[in-house]
Amino acid sequence: MAHTHEFAVIGLGRFGSSLALTLEEHGNYVLGIDDRLEIVQSLSNSLTHVVSLDATDDNALRGVDIAHFNTVVVAIGTDFESNLLITVALKQLGVKRVVSKAINARQRDILLRVGADRVVLPEMEAGERLAVELVTPNLLERFPISPGYSIAEISVPKKFIDVPLAKSNLRGTYGINVLVIKRDKEIITSPGPHVRLHADDLVVVLAQDSDIERISDL
Repeated sequence: MAHTHEFAVIGLGRFGSSLALTLEEHGNYVLGIDDRLEIVQSLSNSLTHVVSLDATDDNALRGVDIAHFNTVVVAIGTDFESNLLITVALKQLGVKRVVSKAINARQRDILLRVGADRVVLPEMEAGERLAVELVTPNLLERFPISPGYSIAEISVPKKFIDVPLAKSNLRGTYGINVLVIKRDKEIITSPGPHVRLHADDLVVVLAQDSDIERISDL
């Protein structure tokens, strides 16, 4: 499905380029940024928008209107000082959501302390997986079980709050099979058609990946 999210990815190494390409494949507007001209040139035919600039320069970031992007990912792993400076600058420039890459727990803690909204450790989380999470805000966890299909834990989309499962028609309209509802300390397995979803519920579903993305956008 088409998305209207706008992302910038700063640092186009293996992780950053994988993330940027996957975000674009999901129909998002993506700006790739790297200070290495050869990297930018190598991705110019794969990414629609890619520029070479020094992201530690606030004026360079203003020049690409960085604050306009919904989410900016700082995917720099080899130069932590630059990563840190860019993360701070992005928040000062007004970027709503900054996701920064770290290579260890100490870096993660520092980045969170200076304002990063989220920090990822690529050893634990591949770029493709992060891309899916970024464009499906209700998605909490996803476990692939076969090509194109997953079991996922999602928060309840606003559209379905206080609506009986039968009336929501999650299976017929959206291809979503509700397996479990987690409600406070209660676990509701194989919920019946008259069960209503609450705003704070967590729902474990089985569906095609595309349907999980679609339901998470509602």
